[in-house]
Amino acid sequence: MKKVVFDSLHRKKHFAFFNHMNHPHFNITANVEVGPFLSHIKINNLPLTYSLVYLLSKAANDIKEFRWRIRKDEVVEHELVHPSFTVPTEEADVFSFCTVPYQQNSSDFVLKAQQINEAMKSNPSIEDEPGRDDYLFMSAIPWISFTSIQHAMHYHPHDSVPRISWGKFLDQNGRKMMPLAVQAHHGLVDGRHMGSYFKNIEEMLQNPEVYL
Repeated sequence: MKKVVFDSLHRKKHFAFFNHMNHPHFNITANVEVGPFLSHIKINNLPLTYSLVYLLSKAANDIKEFRWRIRKDEVVEHELVHPSFTVPTEEADVFSFCTVPYQQNSSDFVLKAQQINEAMKSNPSIEDEPGRDDYLFMSAIPWISFTSIQHAMHYHPHDSVPRISWGKFLDQNGRKMMPLAVQAHHGLVDGRHMGSYFKNIEEMLQNPEVYL
């Protein structure tokens, strides 16, 4: 982890402008094509959720602004950020968080995710580890092909962890699509960075054999 210092006066003003807002997050939702991804995991007998979480995490880790976090009035950059995603439990009809250390190798990540999720089924958790902010909060909403989403979060003080959600697949002009919502702190992530995220994940979903 390292401290981020803004050399540009305009970048400093941009950060301060949004960081002093009560609700500085912004959210973009778009449909992304998942046909090649679904075909690849079916042929290779790969788990859908863990494979998708891996790609969504990689797309974020490849953009440094998605690894930036705010601590008081300072910005720090994590070397890696790790997905904390929703999974069903055996204890109740509400979700648990499954936090998996991000790893560059997809097979290693999927194996670790399977092990942690199995333990979470009977020992669910909804608390974050105190003092940690190197998360990517993720949630699946497989019942709805949503067009927008609003997340529950603290406003005072607000956090700077991105939130990534995906929904029910839908057929659109002969292509299999998936709604994907990405939310981030506007003081850290601007529209250009958000565009890079969607470009990254679309590339990975179109060419899954390169990444999985």
